[in-house]
Amino acid sequence: MTKTELREALASRLDFTKADAKRAIDETLDIIKESLAKGEKVTLTGFGTFEVRHRKARMGRNPQTGAPLHIPATDYPAFKAGKNLKEAVE
Repeated sequence: MTKTELREALASRLDFTKADAKRAIDETLDIIKESLAKGEKVTLTGFGTFEVRHRKARMGRNPQTGAPLHIPATDYPAFKAGKNLKEAVE
């Protein structure tokens, strides 16, 4: 499902205009992004949890030359599915 398909499904289920549905989806995603940027978790009970995880710095290898290289530490967004979502998919 694409974002456009999601917008259309939301508009038809809630009797919204497509513009209202698009704005609701965009604002929801912006709130999640802003919260993650602050380092906060976003928990949607029954759906899942969005969080920022940390990956330590490590040594890697250039696949073309085989030369070792330093890979810096980084933070990355992660999602853990909730129980209800897992059950719905099974």
